[in-house]
Amino acid sequence: MKWYKDLYVGYNLLERKRDVIRKIKWGKIQWNVYVITLSKNKHDLLEIYPSNVFAQKYYRKSDCVVVGIAYGKEETLDMVKLLIDDCMADTGGVQVREYILEKMEKSREE
Repeated sequence: MKWYKDLYVGYNLLERKRDVIRKIKWGKIQWNVYVITLSKNKHDLLEIYPSNVFAQKYYRKSDCVVVGIAYGKEETLDMVKLLIDDCMADTGGVQVREYILEKMEKSREE
């Protein structure tokens, strides 16, 4: 599991961001916390998982790229909308995967 440096964090998790991330990495169950990742296939933009899914080693060890975390379904959809809006504002399109991976590459070079 890779974490996007400029992680999108829902407003209800801002104060608990570090604790929530730590719990996700360790596979601890957190109710009503959602994880936004880049899609594993080229046809979709993003995937949304309940954080409880990451209690399974398979998901924690996978090569998914976590781009956001949020509390509740409504806040999660707000974060997805914000991410897509940012991508559209910067690139003029909705190639979210390429947008995020390019930003990750740039931050790695710095």
